[in-house]
Amino acid sequence: MLVAAGLVSEDERLTSEETIDRFTPIRQVVIDIETGESTAVDPQLFDQRAAELDVATSFAAPPNSAGINRIPFHALVYEVLNEGDELELVVLPVHGLGLWGFLYGFVAIDDDLETVRGLTFYEHKETPGLGGEVDNPRWKSLWNGRKIFGADGTPEIEVARGAVGTPVEDPWLVDGLSGATITGRGVTNLLRFWLGQEGYGPYLDRLQEREDD
Repeated sequence: MLVAAGLVSEDERLTSEETIDRFTPIRQVVIDIETGESTAVDPQLFDQRAAELDVATSFAAPPNSAGINRIPFHALVYEVLNEGDELELVVLPVHGLGLWGFLYGFVAIDDDLETVRGLTFYEHKETPGLGGEVDNPRWKSLWNGRKIFGADGTPEIEVARGAVGTPVEDPWLVDGLSGATITGRGVTNLLRFWLGQEGYGPYLDRLQEREDD
């Protein structure tokens, strides 16, 4: 999660004291996924993946391309604050189906709530050298500055099938993964699902209202 947020580099190793220092500006919040409002659920005791699997703490997902079957009632999000206690970026857990199984990771979004700061996956079953290139630092660096939403407010971010331009030239596109079209499509699908209204859309709307006040 710290890597996606840009608080830790790929090859950086932190001491326990340094880790605490990096985590200090991060506020963990358990939200109601349908309303986007914060809840009184203790983040330290909440297991989102377990909640998703339990029919008592989740609901059936609508038909989708990300392979999501159930959506938890609650989700754990991370709000990174600056020295003035203002929102600097938000980090959201995301997951969805790739070629061989689910990819689990985090996407970091700038305080404008429409620009990607970073994307990282901490668990997946993709083929090394192909879909496994989601772990490649060079590919991950391409996400910084890409736009999420189109003019109508729906997610348009997409992994292309080939090389694309800079965020200025191709704001919604990221280079494809050579020989891994299905994995790239999976990344597109999971981001569009979780950043849409069935996922964190209501939460991002709440944040935008808070920022506008």
